[in-house]
Amino acid sequence: MTHGSRVAARRSWSEVVSESGGLPVDKDSVAQRLAPGPESGTVPAPRASGPPLPRQRADEVLAQLGTSRRGLAAAEAERRMQLHGPNELPQPRRRGLWRRFFAQFTDLFAILLIVASALTFVAYALQEPRDVGNLQLAFAILGVVVLNAVIGFVQEYSAERTAQSLQAMVPHTCRVLRDGERVELPTSALVLGDLVVLEAGDAVPADCRVVEGHGLTVNNASLTGESVAVGRVEEPTTAATVLDSRNCVFMGTTAVSGSGKAVVFAIGADTEFGRIYRLTQEAPQQQTPLQQQVASMARRVAVLAVAIGLLVLAVRLQSGQPLVSTFVFALGVMVALVPEGLPATLSVSLAIGVRRMARRQALVKKLLAVEALGSTTVICTDKTGTLTQAEMTVTRLWSGGSWHEVSGVGYAPVGAVTDPESVRDLLRVGVLCSDARLLAPDEQADWRVLGDTTEGAILVAAAKAGLDPATERAAAPRIAEFPFDPVRKLMSTVHRTPEGDVVCAKGAPQELLARCTHLLLDGTSRPLTDELRARVTEANDTMAAQGLRVLAAALRPVTSAPGDSAEAESGLTLLGLIGMFDPPRPEVSAAVEACRKAGIRIVMVTGDHPLTAEAVARRVGIVTGAAPTVVTGARLGEMNAEELDAVLAAPGELLLCRVSPEHKMRVVAAFQKRGEVVAVTGDGANDAPALKHADIGVSMGAGGTDVAREASVMVLLDDSFASITAAVELGRSVYRNIGKFLTYLFSHNIAELTPILVATFVGFPLVPLSAVQILAIDLGSDVLPALALGAEPPEPDTMERPPRGRRERLFSAVLVRRFLFLGFVQSIGVCAVFFWQVHSAGIPFADFTTDTPAYRKAITLTQAAIVVSQFFNALAVRTDRESVFRVGLFSNPRLLAAGCFGIALMAAISYAPPLQAVFNTAPISATDWAVLTGFGVLLLAAEETRKAWLRRTPPHQPERKQP
Repeated sequence: MTHGSRVAARRSWSEVVSESGGLPVDKDSVAQRLAPGPESGTVPAPRASGPPLPRQRADEVLAQLGTSRRGLAAAEAERRMQLHGPNELPQPRRRGLWRRFFAQFTDLFAILLIVASALTFVAYALQEPRDVGNLQLAFAILGVVVLNAVIGFVQEYSAERTAQSLQAMVPHTCRVLRDGERVELPTSALVLGDLVVLEAGDAVPADCRVVEGHGLTVNNASLTGESVAVGRVEEPTTAATVLDSRNCVFMGTTAVSGSGKAVVFAIGADTEFGRIYRLTQEAPQQQTPLQQQVASMARRVAVLAVAIGLLVLAVRLQSGQPLVSTFVFALGVMVALVPEGLPATLSVSLAIGVRRMARRQALVKKLLAVEALGSTTVICTDKTGTLTQAEMTVTRLWSGGSWHEVSGVGYAPVGAVTDPESVRDLLRVGVLCSDARLLAPDEQADWRVLGDTTEGAILVAAAKAGLDPATERAAAPRIAEFPFDPVRKLMSTVHRTPEGDVVCAKGAPQELLARCTHLLLDGTSRPLTDELRARVTEANDTMAAQGLRVLAAALRPVTSAPGDSAEAESGLTLLGLIGMFDPPRPEVSAAVEACRKAGIRIVMVTGDHPLTAEAVARRVGIVTGAAPTVVTGARLGEMNAEELDAVLAAPGELLLCRVSPEHKMRVVAAFQKRGEVVAVTGDGANDAPALKHADIGVSMGAGGTDVAREASVMVLLDDSFASITAAVELGRSVYRNIGKFLTYLFSHNIAELTPILVATFVGFPLVPLSAVQILAIDLGSDVLPALALGAEPPEPDTMERPPRGRRERLFSAVLVRRFLFLGFVQSIGVCAVFFWQVHSAGIPFADFTTDTPAYRKAITLTQAAIVVSQFFNALAVRTDRESVFRVGLFSNPRLLAAGCFGIALMAAISYAPPLQAVFNTAPISATDWAVLTGFGVLLLAAEETRKAWLRRTPPHQPERKQP
């Protein structure tokens, strides 16, 4: 080529887009708030009034904010700190530990047991002579309540403490000018009027007005969802909102390239970051489906327990039994119906799910979120960083009239360029003109880019083509620069080479093409004819249709440095086009397909451009059809509720682009109104309100903001959508396991209740099973097996079943029929052994007392019959339809160990004298154990027969609306 020297061209910044809301900042009142006191006198007096800050010149802004280009004096900064407080977001309102602990006692089961304990205390006080057994019972019931509360509190507190260990995104330190000297301060020490120094890679610590800029660009993705670097200028602007002003930078965003100084005009909760934080705080916390269903179940069980207890009380009083003993008898009935071990079992089972999810890179902050994930029907996912790697990668080049493919993904310079010699001049331009730096891996991080990710992608592509960025920059030092301007959408630089000075430019293809007179084609510079311009335009459209971000690069030799950008960017020779893409995570496509099979609808909700969003959605499989429904934020804002509902209800694939935080919240609420269980992913502060309003808010641990992580209930430690899919599978498994241990617990509750009711109606004066024995069964023999059932791994077809609807009850008809069947079979055996022992004594019912040996052995057999049958019941409920022998009787060793522990405890209650005194039990013989084991085997056989009959019919698939 004629310009064969080492040359450079500066890349273009993409179009500035910022559609988030915000009110124009009129700082008339700021001047009054910042006015120095009489003793200060260290800064010029601020103006009393004036136009909004973005519309003023830099010197006017400094004057209005009571500062100067030397920054604030230390004494004045201290005064303002005392006046306005630190630059911090307010801490979320959290209940104290004691209040959170006592909240565990508001569970309806806990309330019911507390009332039962209180009434037992009253019965003990009123009875003459007093029965110490009633006192023991009262304390035992109260102990159960406290134990459940401790377990629930510890599990929830542990999960929250783990989540609090995540690092904050907001920077911890920043550089400011104080008394003309550059100093580094904690971001919390910033005050209104501080002059912040920004350089490439810095995080912006507060909302600031730029007063000096040198090619300064920022990434507003954490606020707007846009991952494009946008230029910042110091000149006044007339934008409608502060967020649209090109002379303002905002807390939580990042300086991508260039440098500058900016004066602070808002801190803490008054920033745009803080505005979204307030939206998050105002969003109500939603109840998960499990919370709703457990509350409903608790109400029904409580009503049933009280009703049956009152019925038993009435029947026994009618038969002439004493009031106090009859009352205690009725309390025993109530206690038998309450699944005392359920709260503890539920909490620990969910905690097991939390630990399993953490191993799959999903950190759950609230236990109930585990199950709610399993009932998810819609996932509203962000794009950048969740579906993609947040690493721009050059994938195609057009140079010399030919296409060149670039392999490799991410910032690691591993890959190749087809025919690299033909594209080295094009890539050399990008290298010499870039402000970004490619950093080699170290102990803390892998390959990464300091500066603009688009420039970083060009550096990586150049390395793949055999160029060394440091060598190229040293050979052609930059002597002048015309920074990117969003109006002309170009940037140009001037470099000195051994062959002479050369102007390099890069930017939007159509803008740069209009300034070119020649095209480098087949190694020769040719005049740009209409035909050649059409070829360039066609190549650009081809890459744009593939969702690539396209930049053009050009150059021309000069004899002296141009005086302005117009002179520099004329008569250029176009070198070619660079197409780049933020690649999808390799594991996402399989995760999206798994969600489709599971009947979960995926909706992309992003602040990015519709074409870019659709391209990413197609690559990962969210969009597979020819014409997905694409709705922009502007169109969404014009829709009424009925129109939005129609869009969400319509079949087909849906993309929501250019949306604001308010739009996201509205979409989530509309989905929930339709009965969907909605999970929302996001990493920026702009995502936080929707994250909190969703049934399940999912934030990013590596690249997310503090606001987003605070609003969410689950944090993805690896920021990958695939971790959501794994969490959904585990959540579904948790729900199915909850069903298993509910069946296990309630079936034995029936076995506890039935002999008491039978004894009531046949006129037996004593209880076949005391309340203390019931508590021993519920907590001593049943909790550990129930926990082992809750830890069952997901079954192979977990992600092939449709999600549950929001209205689907935890106590489904199938579950109720199953535990009624198992409870009925158990009850037959329990009643048989009790009344067989009573009958064997050969004495009338009226002669039985609590000290009668036959009665003590009979209640011992009753308790042992329930414990042994529950051992076999635990094996039976491990599968819904499949034979337990097919999955293996011994494939869950924890369950076997827990069952053996329960039997061992029962043996101790039967044989140990101290426990005999507490439970009023007696020793049972080996023959008794054999009979009880036989009843357990019959229970397992009955359930296996039922499942074999079920396998003859196809499984029920709940109907759901298809997206």
